[in-house]
Amino acid sequence: MLIPIRYNLRSLVVRRATTLATALGISLVVWVLASAMMLAEGVRRTLGSAGRADVAIVLRNGSDAELGSTVEEQQVGLVLAMPGVRREGGQPIGAGETVVIIAAEKVGSAGVSNLQLRGITETGEKLRPTVKLQDGRRPTPGADEAMIGSKIRGRFKGIELGQSFDIKKNRPIAIVGVFEDGGSAHESEVWVDGDIVRSSFGRGATVSSVRVKLDALESFDTFKTHVEQDKRLGLLAMRETDYYEKASEGTGKFIRILGTLIAMCFALGAMIGASNTMYASVANRRREIGVLRALGFSRIGILISFLFESVLLALLGGVIGVVAALGTGSLKFSVLNQSTWSEMVFSFQPTPSIILGSLVAAAVVGILGGFLPAVRAARVSPLEALRG
Repeated sequence: MLIPIRYNLRSLVVRRATTLATALGISLVVWVLASAMMLAEGVRRTLGSAGRADVAIVLRNGSDAELGSTVEEQQVGLVLAMPGVRREGGQPIGAGETVVIIAAEKVGSAGVSNLQLRGITETGEKLRPTVKLQDGRRPTPGADEAMIGSKIRGRFKGIELGQSFDIKKNRPIAIVGVFEDGGSAHESEVWVDGDIVRSSFGRGATVSSVRVKLDALESFDTFKTHVEQDKRLGLLAMRETDYYEKASEGTGKFIRILGTLIAMCFALGAMIGASNTMYASVANRRREIGVLRALGFSRIGILISFLFESVLLALLGGVIGVVAALGTGSLKFSVLNQSTWSEMVFSFQPTPSIILGSLVAAAVVGILGGFLPAVRAARVSPLEALRG
């Protein structure tokens, strides 16, 4: 025979001080775990939303990122002439782009961080139809002007509409526009005319990558085959979505591992706290346990009741932790992208699986912390307990 649930609820309410203290300890575990998972999901979504399935990116064979890739400018035309590339008015839709990293001073701190510059063309902008001008205007082709992503606006010195920064020493670039792209990784970039980037960094005859728009989703395999089978080129082709998904793996994995390790350390302390709370509960309720045994409740019923009470206590902390983690959804967090070695701004992204997984983790803490006290409660002799 099982003990009614209201008995456990009444017990938690009566011991409200210890209940709240233990629940807050467990909530800290859940908050850390859920926040780490939400941030990793934010990394994945931010980078993933930057890619399009109907766009292919071409890099130097052996390169896994644009920053370490170099493609000869004369090869760009050969790539654009490959089968599978969409054409408008007889002209292929595609362009070579140059990606470089500069050190920029952060606002509000004495440190510097890496900032990614993308040398882009008018055709390159056509490959990203989701990019919208948020403020100001688009840069004039060939002019020393740039537009910046909305996420880095004001985070670096000179990276604000109407201000300027040095792309190289004594080579100022004026910020004339701010763009947004649905929260993608592009919002952490500075877009400058491609010719200016190449001339400023001695990259006049090379670009970092070539992007092309496919005439159909199914055309990618044909395009990839022709690019990679031409041994003269030494290039590889990827769908843009696959490229950004791969780019998010390193940073996302690092955040998950770090968050899990921290949560495990907190979890150990939370389990000890839950165990001590339940041990104290058993000691203070020995007479109650004796009465329950005298009324016919079995030892297994006592064990299940106390274990269930521990899980309820943990789930209370889990709910508090999840609510606290959801409160971080509006915050922006910057990390160094391990693929580009530049600072990128992300937001916390909750998902149903993260919320459910965090609550399950809280329940596990409750089970592990409450099992031994529940066993002790089940072993209480009714006669000894009633004697006092």
